[in-house]
Amino acid sequence: MTYKETLDWMFAQLPMYQNKGKIAFNSKLDGIISFANHLGNPHQNFKSIHVAGTNGKGSSSHLLASVLQEAGYKVGLYTSPHLKDFRERIRINGKKISKNWVVAFIENNRSFFEMHQLSFFEMTVGMAFSYFDKEKVDIAIIEVGLGGRLDSTNIIAPEVSLITNIGLDHTDILGDTIPKIAWEKAGIIKPNTPVVISEFSEETAPVFNDVATELNSEIIIAGKKSYKTYQIGLLGSYQKRNIKGVLGVLNLLKDFKIEEQHKIDGFKRVVENTGLMGRWQKIGEQPLIICDTAHNKDGLSYVLEQVKAQDFEKLHIVLGVVKGKDISQILPLFPKNATYYFCKPKIFRGMDENVLAKLFYDYNYKGNVYQSVNKAFNAAKKQAKKNDLIYVGGSNFVVAEIL
Repeated sequence: MTYKETLDWMFAQLPMYQNKGKIAFNSKLDGIISFANHLGNPHQNFKSIHVAGTNGKGSSSHLLASVLQEAGYKVGLYTSPHLKDFRERIRINGKKISKNWVVAFIENNRSFFEMHQLSFFEMTVGMAFSYFDKEKVDIAIIEVGLGGRLDSTNIIAPEVSLITNIGLDHTDILGDTIPKIAWEKAGIIKPNTPVVISEFSEETAPVFNDVATELNSEIIIAGKKSYKTYQIGLLGSYQKRNIKGVLGVLNLLKDFKIEEQHKIDGFKRVVENTGLMGRWQKIGEQPLIICDTAHNKDGLSYVLEQVKAQDFEKLHIVLGVVKGKDISQILPLFPKNATYYFCKPKIFRGMDENVLAKLFYDYNYKGNVYQSVNKAFNAAKKQAKKNDLIYVGGSNFVVAEIL
């Protein structure tokens, strides 16, 4: 198969949460354990850092990778979802896995996938682990896909675990309260292995403390500590919330020599080093155009506060979301004094643009409906004046279509 044919087969044959929703969530680790055994347990051959959280886990993973790269290490980075190309999920020192490697891996293991009916996540995680092992990385930063306890990545024995922000997201799967979700995320804490918590919360602290105590794991609540301030190459002011957790992890990496200059350069050059996209990303000026992948209540609250803090004459918001999104939770966060361009991301789970618009119209928001993300984006660019601000967001998939 060609690379495109391989991807088409992967996405068509195997459930993927982004397309199928809850049906794609595997409720146990048997599949990935079986696949890892089939591959020779490659995850046991490299050191790792495990990163979970509702918001901030992607940025934190890239920041960790960037600093370790600056320190001279060969660093694997596994993240999800991708924005433009599947290969963004699996990188070494910022370089994406090759198309040939993806094609060969699927071809070599296709009979196993079909016999065991592996999920998209299990297959992709196995690919990442195998790639990092074969390429002999010094360390890999492994981002959780969904939750933690039952996520396919949760077979590794990391040097340190990191849990970032906890918010209400995927409540149909992870639980409908903050403590329940925190317990699922705490599933990545391993016995006698330190865990860093980026943000302190009265609701989550008891959960994390109980699990860490039970497992005899040192726990660092980075959100309650004071750390040196660094300039970060990511523009969102909300990144300040992530940086404490990242510094907490770096301080615990006993087997890695990380100097002050490595942190300075790593934080500053994170985009160049790792290829991170979609976090308060500026893609145009006059008018200023910002896109951000924030899509849940906590993430959007940070981003929209920053939107409101910008200097502009008029605000234009290109907005699309996925089905199942509790709009009542996020709608009040959006400013009334903006012009909206409602659209549907080009995926099976995209919420119909007319349904989304109606929910906003009921609360007297103003805007129009467009048949695609690009039509909405082009309309916003056409209507915006040079001193205006265009914000594009609501879903990873909306941002992906305009990058």
